[in-house]
Amino acid sequence: MQVLGEIIKKAVSLADKIISNPDPVEAQKKELRELLSKAQDTAFGKYYQFKKLLSPDDPRDAFAREIPIHSYDKMHQEWWQKVTEGAEDITWPGKVRYFAVSSGTTSKKKHIPVTDDMLKSIRNAGLQQFKGIADFDLPAEFFEKELLLFGSSTNLKKVNDHYEGEISGISASQLPFWIEGYYRPGKEISAIDDWDERVEALAKAAPHWDIGSISGIPSWIELMLKKVMEYHNLKNIHEIWPNFRVFTSGGVAFEPYKKSFERICGKPITVIDTYLASEGYLATQIRKDTDAMALITDNGVYFEFVPFKPENINDDGSIREGAKALKIDEVEEDVEYVLIISTVAGAWRYMIGDTIKFTDKKRCEIKITGRTKHYLNVVGSQLSVIQMNRAMEELSDKEVINVKEFTVAAILEEGDYLHRWYLGTDDDDPKDEKEIANLLDNILKDNNKNYKVARSKALKSVEVKVIPASLFQLWSEQTNQKGGQVKVARVMKEEDFKEWEAFVEKESKS
Repeated sequence: MQVLGEIIKKAVSLADKIISNPDPVEAQKKELRELLSKAQDTAFGKYYQFKKLLSPDDPRDAFAREIPIHSYDKMHQEWWQKVTEGAEDITWPGKVRYFAVSSGTTSKKKHIPVTDDMLKSIRNAGLQQFKGIADFDLPAEFFEKELLLFGSSTNLKKVNDHYEGEISGISASQLPFWIEGYYRPGKEISAIDDWDERVEALAKAAPHWDIGSISGIPSWIELMLKKVMEYHNLKNIHEIWPNFRVFTSGGVAFEPYKKSFERICGKPITVIDTYLASEGYLATQIRKDTDAMALITDNGVYFEFVPFKPENINDDGSIREGAKALKIDEVEEDVEYVLIISTVAGAWRYMIGDTIKFTDKKRCEIKITGRTKHYLNVVGSQLSVIQMNRAMEELSDKEVINVKEFTVAAILEEGDYLHRWYLGTDDDDPKDEKEIANLLDNILKDNNKNYKVARSKALKSVEVKVIPASLFQLWSEQTNQKGGQVKVARVMKEEDFKEWEAFVEKESKS
């Protein structure tokens, strides 16, 4: 294991030299030129005349002027459908061997191309993550411990002449050779399709491993750890993995899970946030002094930012035609933006669907604040997910309720609108739902003037339903897929919300 520890330390040093870039503006200019140059002879590049866009020294303005912003539906219908059918050189040179299948937060399946260049980009971003770990004052022996990556199955589905799976499964199936010696649960267990069977196999093998770090989506990692503890009759996970020190969180904010992780851990752990989406590895936390993540600006992704304002967003969460996208040197701190990316997977001015804000512009550090579709504005309330998350945190800070999961919808009843919230908690004591509703309502009024105005007019009332947090996981299992990249929609449309309420009622009676 000492040899492996030295390899990882060298990888950390290599990441520091290769991936760090003190000038993100110049890095982004270079990335765009390289993207345009490499894709200029593709069908997309010829259609939008990439060769002309490469004429100026700084092609960013011409690129934004000539290329429209693409939603997934637009990109798929006009271009990626041909790629899934096996066509080559459509939006990126060559033939695509892998597709990341993502359910997102709706039932609709998305097929995102994952090119060889994208896999290389993800591996490079992994080195950036290792570089970040070096800043957290971890003991030298930590780098000799094993890494548990637990996401989707690596048993990818063969469809025609390509393979499909979730991005975590694709990434885990393409790990570099030097990591295999300490990667857990290993190829055999990782390839098990059924999540429960995979967890059971993992639990059986757990005593033979010396886990130092774990990576995955918090909700599913928490459930997996509880299964391991139950299998071995443990009080906490450190009884079996005493050297577990680092949890690399991805997909959702870790804060709602902080207290439950503390309950299942016997020692303090370091939490490092990452931003691995189906479309690429976009950012990672590299400093211990913040929980924000640094955009990786020199690794096959070009970023743009549309201010997340009502005048820029359609009711379906898409960006309105004519909305201006800002370059990385034009953004401001503490302003919400819709993230637009162009990548080595052949995504061009692609609206990933996430909203972010810069916490440190100079370091290009960001936080994910929500989803464009998770924006509640039916009666002018203009509630974003970041405001909802803050309200949940305040409820926890006031020791009213510890909310791990939540969803909300605008309901029309007898001619009036109301907001109905479902709050998922692990708290054992009964909660006064009317008291929580009043407190939540007041918190939102204090922090959002548009919401306060809406409450005095069209938004007549607020309701809260407190349910076990486990129901959210069960809903994900039944409507999407257990584990992996699955997330619950924070804001539901009326049709989906009716299904959700029927599900909750049925499970509450059983």
